[in-house]
Formats: sequence, C-alpha cells, structure tokens
Amino acid sequence: EEDVRLGANKFSERQPIGTSAQTDKDYKEPPAAPLFEPGELKSWSFYRAGIAEFVATFLFLYITVLTVMGVSQSKTKCATVGIQGIAWAFGGMIFALVYCTAGISGGHINPAVTFGLFLARKLSLTRALFYMIMQCLGAICGAGVVKGFQGDNRYEMLGGGANVVNHGYTKGDGLGAEIIGTFVLVYTVFSATDAKRNARDSHVPVC
Repeated sequence: EEDVRLGANKFSERQPIGTSAQTDKDYKEPPAAPLFEPGELKSWSFYRAGIAEFVATFLFLYITVLTVMGVSQSKTKCATVGIQGIAWAFGGMIFALVYCTAGISGGHINPAVTFGLFLARKLSLTRALFYMIMQCLGAICGAGVVKGFQGDNRYEMLGGGANVVNHGYTKGDGLGAEIIGTFVLVYTVFSATDAKRNARDSHVPVC
C-alpha cells in the first residue's frame, strides 16, 4: 500500500492489482435486459437481426454439411479436405459469419448461445425466442438445400452429414461430449463478449 500512501494511485497505470488503489472499476456492466419487451416488435432492427440469424445459420449448415458429406463419400481421405478441412470449414464459417452479423444481431448462430445469453439477461425473452426460431428455420433450410442438391439417395446414404456415436461408446457418452462441447462454446462466447475484457488488467492472465 506504499504506492497509495505516496500518491501513486493518481496514475492509473501505477495502480497495483488487487489493492485499495483501485478505487473505481475501469469497466461498466450493461443493465439487464427486460424479460418482455413488446416495443421490439415495432422495430425494424428487431426483424433485421432475426433475418441475419436466419441467413447466417443457413449458410453455416449449407457449407459445413456439404464439407462433411464430401469427406464421407470419398473412398480415400487424401482426395478430400480431410478431418482438418472439416474443422477449418466449421471454424472459418463461424469466424466469417460472426464478423458479418455481430453488429446486427450479435452473431449468435446457435440456439444454445442465445439461450445462455437469455439466462444471463443479455437479451429479452421476446428476442431470444425470435432468434431461436429463425436459427432453427435457417438450419432446416440449409440442410434442405443440401439434400436437394445431393438427392435423397445420396443424402440418406451419407447420413446427411450428421454425427454418429462410434462403436465402443454409449449414447450417454455422446450426450456427455455434446454437453461439454456446448458448455465450452457458450463459455467462450461469454468470455469474448465480457465487458471486463476491455478493462485495464484483462490482459494479465495472457501475459
């Protein structure tokens, strides 16, 4: 506390972490969203955000399902993008789509993300339900377009690019893996959008 006694707390860059020198927060928590906000239904930005979620989810499912099916139908993985290519397709699409829609809808592109943000009171129930409906519709349309291009027989033969539980694992194991993966996704979204990340000391753990 010597820095405080000597007046070093006058300079924010000299304030030691975790001491009384930090008298004020260098971030502000946004207010909680109301549970119901009927006024949103009269706003064009509300519907524009829903359309953005629909288009983003449509493109995400269209590209990723086609990528998975392209790898699955090949006799040799050397002739395809392979497992790493699938990972890059998923990651690259999320990167591009979140960049395009973050300023419009927040770039959720996943009902789990929307539900998590609703529980945290980051958005109203009205907007959360609208987002999830548009996301599900976008996913259905994206997979439907893939099925239309591939044909019913090939689409069914390749399982529509869906995940399956491998031999030696139970459905419970698969469910547990999905729960953990979804938790990591939502946790990452919360961390990336946390107001504290802009704070003065948010870089300390990285260093």
